[in-house]
Amino acid sequence: MKTLTIGPNDAGQRLDKFLTKSLPTLPQALLYKYIRLKRIKRNGRRAQISDRLQAGDTLELYINDEFFEKPRPQYDFLRAAKTLDILYEDENLLLLNKKVGLLSHPDETEYVDTLITRVKRYLYEKGEYDPDSEQSFTPSLVNRIDRNTCGIVMAAKNAEALRALNAIVKSRQLHKMYLCVVHGRPPREADTLEGYLRKDEAKNKVFVSRKSAPDAKQIRTRYRVLDSYRDLSLLEVELLTGRTHQIRAHLASVGCPLLGDGKYGTNAQNKRYGYKKQFLCSYKLTFDFTEDVGALQYLDKQTFALPDVWFETAFRDRSLWEQM
Repeated sequence: MKTLTIGPNDAGQRLDKFLTKSLPTLPQALLYKYIRLKRIKRNGRRAQISDRLQAGDTLELYINDEFFEKPRPQYDFLRAAKTLDILYEDENLLLLNKKVGLLSHPDETEYVDTLITRVKRYLYEKGEYDPDSEQSFTPSLVNRIDRNTCGIVMAAKNAEALRALNAIVKSRQLHKMYLCVVHGRPPREADTLEGYLRKDEAKNKVFVSRKSAPDAKQIRTRYRVLDSYRDLSLLEVELLTGRTHQIRAHLASVGCPLLGDGKYGTNAQNKRYGYKKQFLCSYKLTFDFTEDVGALQYLDKQTFALPDVWFETAFRDRSLWEQM
């Protein structure tokens, strides 16, 4: 018999989900059978598959020792680069400046060196993350931005912070501001664009229309023009809804595609400037709570902004046009 004690990072999970993560070699059918046969107990009593675990709970597991054996750890994240641009850090979270070209999470093109694997390596080497001592939790990114977009990404160091940050984002108690350079000049100096976005999974592209459709989601994008010169404009943009490629597609739909964006703009436009980077940066976050968010209440009304966005400087001093 083995006994497991539930820590804060594992609290709130369903019993079956927790055990699936903690005992990966235990077949699912056998897991449910053991629960039915009372070979898995919670606090000395019969457990239910859907039980929500609480910190301090004890699980008594009357199962074969072989299912507790874990292969010797091979931490792939230790092969990730050490480079990490940290804007802010405390005991609960990290605010990171993700660079253009770096993936947020692994995909079929890159598995080892991504933002989240760099975070894991950083916390592991600081002694704040030990996979062997965690039964199911792993440091996680709360938001993600495209590979070709730069800017602020939030990472949670513990499960309580992850749950709180996810709730804050979902309830829109966080304002996310972007800077971008677009071709042309928007029709107004400031406006809130509204429309409907439909995603084509096969093409990994979205389409914006003014009319609703069964497979379309409503989008709202607020912008203001900060500066204009020749045929380009520098904008500050706030996402009032968060959809795939929303800023890129929405601005392109009003005739102002992002500089460097070949998907929603045209290569002919971009080629004149010689830039292959996408001119979009998530540069500022403001926490604005309308309810108690628990352990992260201290973040209320705090604003975090990148001290410098490379293309804003190049736009305002007109060096952006030097290589034309």
